[in-house]
This record gives sequence, structure tokens and C-alpha cells, in this order.
Amino acid sequence: METARYGTIVDRLIPHSQTRSNEILRDLALVVGGTALVAGLAQISIPWYPVPFTGQTLAVLLVGGVLGSKKGALALALYFIIGALGAPIFTDQSAGWDVITGATGGYIIGFIVAAAAVGWLAERGADRRVMSMIGALLLGNILIYAFGVPWLATWDPAGDGVAFGWAQAYKTGVQPFILGDLVKLAFAAALLPAGWALLQKSGVGSKNEEDGPKAGLL
Repeated sequence: METARYGTIVDRLIPHSQTRSNEILRDLALVVGGTALVAGLAQISIPWYPVPFTGQTLAVLLVGGVLGSKKGALALALYFIIGALGAPIFTDQSAGWDVITGATGGYIIGFIVAAAAVGWLAERGADRRVMSMIGALLLGNILIYAFGVPWLATWDPAGDGVAFGWAQAYKTGVQPFILGDLVKLAFAAALLPAGWALLQKSGVGSKNEEDGPKAGLL
């Protein structure tokens, strides 16, 4: 039995349109906006070899939580595609297929899955309570590492057939980021429920909220 879908905070702020053309424009604008947010926060980075500290993961989790599963995943898929095609939107304005096949490619792929998972849970009310949002964001982080770490472990930095290795992948691709991820997780987990509480108090968009499932093109 399908769990009821109540929509995310963006559905409250920017309600679905009654016309198909306006709905398409709405969804496209939200997807592009999500991509832009990830690209922007990707430029906030601290160099670290081979995986830098960046604001990307915070943006990924927020995009998923705000846009929902489909639009969140599409925003990150668009980030992947246009970055791979040469737009300088990856960390430190890097771009190209070499980034995808390099040390951080697995994390970028994991972003798509993480945004979809966090969005799916947010659509079902996880974004309205801090504890449930913590669980959703923790799952998102785990999914990012589930793709990023194996990719990094099998990465061949010198091109000589010698893989980076699991020990090094953990030491450089997980361990240094744990504290920062927890801080970002706590911030995002507090931000969305606080946003819902503010909307409830102010009554903004309350006439657009329904108790039943939400439907949209994306």
C-alpha cells in the first residue's frame, strides 16, 4: 500500500498550477534552481586530496528535501550532465568527463540517489519534524558514501593499474568529513521543520495545502 504523499515545503510556497504549460514551467524552474544551488555551494570548498571539503552535500540534501524525489533527482542529474559536458559547475569550477571518471565521480552519482531518497521521505512528512528529518538526511549521507567510497577505492590515480584502495578511500574520503557532515545534517534537519513551523504560524499558502496526496508533472 502506497504511503500518502503530502508534498514538500515548495508545494506550499509555490503551489501547482492548474494549466499544464504553467506546471511545466514551474517544475523546470525548480529543477534548474536546485541545480544552481548545488553548483553554487560546490564552489565553497576547502582543498583536500583527493576529495575536497565542499558545501555540495548540504545543497544536495536541501534540494532533495525541498523539491521532492523526482525534481530533486532531476536537479542533480542535470548537475551531472551539464558538468560532464563541460560547464564549470563542479567543485573549484572544474568540469568535464575527467571529473566523473576521477576520484569524486562516485559521489556525484550518489548525489542523484540521495536527493531522490531524501525527497521521497520529505514528500511523506519527514521534513516536518526534526527527528524524522535527521533520519532522512542520515540516509542521504549514507547513500552518497555508498556510491562515492567504492568508486574512490577502485580509482586508479596514476593510471598504472594500481587502485587507490579501501583503506585510503576511508582515510581520505570518509573520516575527515564525518564531523562536517554531522554539522550540515543538523543544520538541514532543523531548517526544513523550522520553515514548516513558520509557514503554519504565518498561514502562507495554507489554502493550497491538502491532506491528500499531491500530484504534479515532476
